[in-house]
Amino acid sequence: MSKHDTPIFKVIFLNQGQVYEMYAKQIFQSELWGFLEIEEFVFGERTQMVVDPSEEKLKAQFDGVVRSFVPMHAIVRIDEVERIGTPKISEAKGTSNVMPFPMPMTDK
Repeated sequence: MSKHDTPIFKVIFLNQGQVYEMYAKQIFQSELWGFLEIEEFVFGERTQMVVDPSEEKLKAQFDGVVRSFVPMHAIVRIDEVERIGTPKISEAKGTSNVMPFPMPMTDK
Protein backbone atom coordinates (compact mmCIF):
# COMPACT_ATOMS: atom_id res chain seq x y z
CA MET A 1 0.00 0.00 0.00
CA SER A 2 1.42 3.39 -0.89
CA LYS A 3 1.34 6.31 1.52
CA HIS A 4 -1.12 8.13 -0.74
CA ASP A 5 -3.85 5.52 -0.33
CA THR A 6 -6.48 5.89 2.35
CA PRO A 7 -5.63 3.48 5.18
CA ILE A 8 -8.03 0.64 5.92
CA PHE A 9 -8.38 -0.65 9.49
CA LYS A 10 -9.59 -4.05 10.60
CA VAL A 11 -11.38 -3.65 13.93
CA ILE A 12 -12.25 -6.66 16.07
CA PHE A 13 -14.61 -6.05 18.97
CA LEU A 14 -17.04 -7.87 21.24
CA ASN A 15 -20.77 -7.14 21.14
CA GLN A 16 -23.44 -9.12 23.01
CA GLY A 17 -21.47 -12.38 23.12
CA GLN A 18 -20.30 -12.17 19.52
CA VAL A 19 -17.01 -11.16 17.92
CA TYR A 20 -17.38 -8.57 15.15
CA GLU A 21 -14.61 -8.23 12.56
CA MET A 22 -15.20 -5.05 10.59
CA TYR A 23 -13.26 -2.84 8.17
CA ALA A 24 -13.31 0.95 8.34
CA LYS A 25 -11.49 3.99 6.98
CA GLN A 26 -11.69 6.19 10.11
CA ILE A 27 -11.02 5.25 13.74
CA PHE A 28 -10.37 7.67 16.56
CA GLN A 29 -10.89 8.26 20.26
CA SER A 30 -14.31 9.70 20.94
CA GLU A 31 -15.16 12.78 22.95
CA LEU A 32 -17.46 10.43 24.86
CA TRP A 33 -15.24 9.10 27.64
CA GLY A 34 -14.24 5.47 27.18
CA PHE A 35 -15.46 5.06 23.60
CA LEU A 36 -13.80 4.62 20.23
CA GLU A 37 -15.47 6.10 17.13
CA ILE A 38 -15.55 4.02 13.98
CA GLU A 39 -16.62 5.67 10.71
CA GLU A 40 -16.83 4.81 7.02
CA PHE A 41 -17.37 1.07 7.23
CA VAL A 42 -16.06 -0.82 4.21
CA PHE A 43 -17.65 -3.98 2.86
CA GLY A 44 -16.40 -6.27 0.09
CA GLU A 45 -17.45 -5.81 -3.49
CA ARG A 46 -20.09 -8.10 -4.94
CA THR A 47 -17.89 -9.59 -7.65
CA GLN A 48 -18.62 -13.21 -6.77
CA MET A 49 -21.76 -15.25 -7.15
CA VAL A 50 -21.37 -16.68 -3.63
CA VAL A 51 -22.97 -14.53 -0.93
CA ASP A 52 -21.61 -14.73 2.62
CA PRO A 53 -24.61 -14.63 5.01
CA SER A 54 -22.46 -13.24 7.84
CA GLU A 55 -21.35 -10.30 5.70
CA GLU A 56 -24.91 -9.70 4.51
CA LYS A 57 -26.09 -9.63 8.14
CA LEU A 58 -23.43 -7.01 8.95
CA LYS A 59 -24.37 -4.92 5.91
CA ALA A 60 -28.01 -4.94 6.99
CA GLN A 61 -27.16 -4.19 10.61
CA PHE A 62 -24.91 -1.25 9.74
CA ASP A 63 -26.97 0.07 6.83
CA GLY A 64 -27.35 3.82 7.26
CA VAL A 65 -24.91 3.96 10.18
CA VAL A 66 -22.65 7.00 9.88
CA ARG A 67 -20.60 6.38 13.02
CA SER A 68 -20.43 3.71 15.71
CA PHE A 69 -19.28 4.28 19.28
CA VAL A 70 -17.65 1.13 20.65
CA PRO A 71 -16.61 0.93 24.32
CA MET A 72 -12.81 0.77 24.71
CA HIS A 73 -13.03 -2.38 26.83
CA ALA A 74 -14.88 -4.18 24.01
CA ILE A 75 -12.03 -3.66 21.51
CA VAL A 76 -10.00 -6.81 20.97
CA ARG A 77 -7.63 -5.60 18.26
CA ILE A 78 -7.13 -2.93 15.57
CA ASP A 79 -4.87 -3.53 12.55
CA GLU A 80 -4.05 -1.33 9.58
CA VAL A 81 -4.36 -3.66 6.59
CA GLU A 82 -3.36 -3.51 2.93
CA ARG A 83 -6.64 -4.84 1.58
CA ILE A 84 -10.18 -5.46 2.71
CA GLY A 85 -11.06 -8.94 3.91
CA THR A 86 -14.50 -10.34 4.58
CA PRO A 87 -16.33 -8.72 7.51
CA LYS A 88 -17.84 -11.34 9.77
CA ILE A 89 -19.58 -12.14 13.03
CA SER A 90 -18.59 -15.18 15.05
CA GLU A 91 -19.53 -16.52 18.46
CA ALA A 92 -17.21 -15.54 21.30
CA LYS A 93 -15.75 -18.63 22.87
CA GLY A 94 -15.80 -18.44 26.66
CA THR A 95 -12.86 -20.81 27.18
CA SER A 96 -10.28 -18.12 27.90
CA ASN A 97 -8.63 -18.01 31.30
CA VAL A 98 -7.91 -14.29 30.90
CA MET A 99 -10.17 -12.09 33.01
CA PRO A 100 -10.65 -8.43 32.00
CA PHE A 101 -9.26 -5.92 34.45
CA PRO A 102 -12.14 -4.41 36.45
CA MET A 103 -12.75 -0.78 35.59
CA PRO A 104 -14.00 1.54 38.31
CA MET A 105 -17.10 3.58 37.61
CA THR A 106 -16.39 7.26 37.98
CA ASP A 107 -18.88 9.65 39.47
CA LYS A 108 -18.52 12.69 37.22
